[in-house]
Amino acid sequence: MEVGFLGLGIMGKAMALNLLSNGFRVTVWNRTLSRCEELVEHGATVGETPAAVIQKCKYTVAMLSDPSAALSVVFDEHGVLEQITEGKGYIDMSTVDAETSSKISQAITEKGGHFLEAPVSGSKKPAEDGQLVILAAGEKTLYEEVIQIFDVLGKKSFFLGSVGNGAKLKLVVNMIMGSMMNGFAEGLVLAERSGLSQQTLLDVLDLGAIANPMFRLKGPAMINSSHAPNFPLKHQQKDMRLALALGDEQAVSMPVAAAANESFKKARSLGLGEEDFSAVYEVLKASLFNATA
Repeated sequence: MEVGFLGLGIMGKAMALNLLSNGFRVTVWNRTLSRCEELVEHGATVGETPAAVIQKCKYTVAMLSDPSAALSVVFDEHGVLEQITEGKGYIDMSTVDAETSSKISQAITEKGGHFLEAPVSGSKKPAEDGQLVILAAGEKTLYEEVIQIFDVLGKKSFFLGSVGNGAKLKLVVNMIMGSMMNGFAEGLVLAERSGLSQQTLLDVLDLGAIANPMFRLKGPAMINSSHAPNFPLKHQQKDMRLALALGDEQAVSMPVAAAANESFKKARSLGLGEEDFSAVYEVLKASLFNATA
């Protein structure tokens, strides 16, 4: 199967490489075309524009940074809409809000194309290992046609019905994750300031009811203030913002998420946006230090 792939950031690059290593023919595009070079070394071909990729491939996957980028790739000059036609499928795996996803879906289907939103739960390492969780919604027939793609990229895929459901569920998942990260970071800082071993805290957490892979993976690096980006903090804050907007739409009070969002915004203002989202630890550590100094 030949697959187009738009967007080669941390996640997209890993996902496209997985497809190549599993025998798919892949045509890639990225706004900065030089990022395509490593993929070419692994057998990919390059499309000069999103439209060129769509023209060549029956199925095209997009993995873009935010709603603005997702809309731009579809609606701008030389974008997806210029070449999407009947029989072609567009699978947007970006994390966006439901309104953005619905706008893209409508435009694609009006041109005769087929659309599926399929945001993923997971960061760089699961993307590299093909262990993402895929939250798909849209055309069931397209979902069934591309399940072999999802089987390579993820350990489990869910079909959630109408367009928008995948986007909403992904925002809920990332809202919970961001709130947990803030609580975890506060705990690490509090343990340190109380004269306790942070490593002992990690050991205790890992043996209890709240043990989880995120604490296990991120904790040791956070103690060492090492925040190599697996999931950039700027994207986590974007997802918190979109989740809070969804909460506004549904009249759901979200004080914990709102407080977590403020911490991520503070981290961005301090230049930590390109670091891993665990870098919010540095903000909380500095705040607690200043409060107790």
